[in-house]
Amino acid sequence: MLVVLSIGGSIIANDLNPERFVSYKNALQKLLPVHQLVIVTGGGKAARDYINVARSVGSNEVVCDFIGIEITRLNAQLLISAFGEDAYPEPPLTYKEAKLALSSNKVVVMGGVVPGQTTDAVSAILAEYLNADFLVIATSVDGVYSRDPREDSNAIRYEKLSAKELVNVVISTEMKAGSKSPVDPLAAKIIERCRMPTTIMDGTDPVVVTDLIMQESLKTEPVSGKHPGTRIVCD
Repeated sequence: MLVVLSIGGSIIANDLNPERFVSYKNALQKLLPVHQLVIVTGGGKAARDYINVARSVGSNEVVCDFIGIEITRLNAQLLISAFGEDAYPEPPLTYKEAKLALSSNKVVVMGGVVPGQTTDAVSAILAEYLNADFLVIATSVDGVYSRDPREDSNAIRYEKLSAKELVNVVISTEMKAGSKSPVDPLAAKIIERCRMPTTIMDGTDPVVVTDLIMQESLKTEPVSGKHPGTRIVCD
């Protein structure tokens, strides 16, 4: 099974603790060599700090995006270092390079690609381009909610959504000033377009992420009977 895994920067690199990179490596290594794995890393706090400075000195948003992309690639290189010989040695810079790197039969880890695309969007586009079997978006929240749960205590977490429903929820959330959705509208539209089986979940514990991927490959359900995060069904 070919899996594309998006790991938010707030999950793996928020405080640049090396143990976070090692723990993700240790957990995901259990998937090898049975499954192929492509990982896209986010920028986290370091990216936000650099971007804030760039804005303060007059950089436009495209320049800020390029700076953020460089930070995501640094985070990718750190995770590559953690995987050692099991990983392709350099973060691919394009989708085509990622496909070529995948032929090495090693774990491929990359960051951003072009301005205007979040880690989620890169992961969704990459999953479509590579004809992946499964997309996992590991974020700092435990799924998709009906409303921003930080603002509304009555917000409902969805166990399952269709791709079209995901697009509608994400767009309505994004339209509210200051709101934050666990997946961006472009990624949601790509998931809908390519009908990609996807789970959006809390990625704090890499063991839970790994277990989810194993369950997907075996077509089994969690022991608890509850699917972690929100499953996007593309029937």
